[in-house]
Amino acid sequence: MTTARNRAVDRIRRERTLAEKTQLLDVPLQTEMEIDDTMFKDERLELLFTCCHPALALDAQVALTLRALGGLTTEEIARAFLVPDDTMAKRLVRAKRKIKASGIPFRVPPAHLLPDRLDAVLGVVYLIFNEGYGGRRPLSAGAIRLGRALAELMPDEPEVHGLVALMLINDARRDARFADGSVVLLRDQDRSLWDLDQIAQGRTALDRALALGGSGPYVIQAALAALHADEPQDWAQLALLYAELARLTGSSVVELNRAAAIAEAGDVEGALELVDGLELDGYHYLHATRAELLRRLGRVDEARAEYDRALELVHSDTERRFLEQQLATLGA
Repeated sequence: MTTARNRAVDRIRRERTLAEKTQLLDVPLQTEMEIDDTMFKDERLELLFTCCHPALALDAQVALTLRALGGLTTEEIARAFLVPDDTMAKRLVRAKRKIKASGIPFRVPPAHLLPDRLDAVLGVVYLIFNEGYGGRRPLSAGAIRLGRALAELMPDEPEVHGLVALMLINDARRDARFADGSVVLLRDQDRSLWDLDQIAQGRTALDRALALGGSGPYVIQAALAALHADEPQDWAQLALLYAELARLTGSSVVELNRAAAIAEAGDVEGALELVDGLELDGYHYLHATRAELLRRLGRVDEARAEYDRALELVHSDTERRFLEQQLATLGA
């Protein structure tokens, strides 16, 4: 994959150089890749659009591109998709076989075809950011750079601005998210450590998305991030936005976040009922959330069992320490 990526970069550069020199000679250029030198300002973004071929299923496009260009391992991609490692490995193999059997070309799409690949590109950038958000700062910083380059390339796409806003606002809290090797919950974070200028940039990007009529998943997530940055937080409004996002995406993870907002709004029993209906047994956040709800209801033994299950599933050391701290507060 690394060799292929490097060769792709070299090929793009050679085609650019050839195009420039041919123009100097005033000779018409016939080239397979049809590159507009002004279209892409970031070569990685160029490669993202190249890899996200619509002949593949959307999940396959995202997974393959994360593997080839995002630098993520099969295990990390599997976690992002909430599937077992073996399942993701098989998906990647099937996608590669389809590329080979179908002769899918590796070439930069012309400008009018970029919207057909936008959903996959947004998905890749979003998942790279999420992986970096857990503590791998270079990944999240790289995702933000890609998002900004994408906004410059496609300035009239509201979901692009929504994703940029989402990343900027969440990343602005990076210095407050960890302390002593453990995760710090939003309500306990030192807001003086937040990058307020970056939050303002994120809100500006969100305003741009809304002005373009945006109401898609990334715009809604950006609006959620902006509300989470408010003090005090409007939990009732947050719950409503999570409900709309769940309707659009059908995501059980979004429903889990909605349950947390419902609990913060005061209905812990209703939140627990919602969580108990989700099929996310292999997702450590479900068990951590259920543990917190049970603790609030005074069901300590059940809460302890849920924290134990979450600790069996967690991969991040910082999140493991946080869960251990929460478990310790329940006593023996």
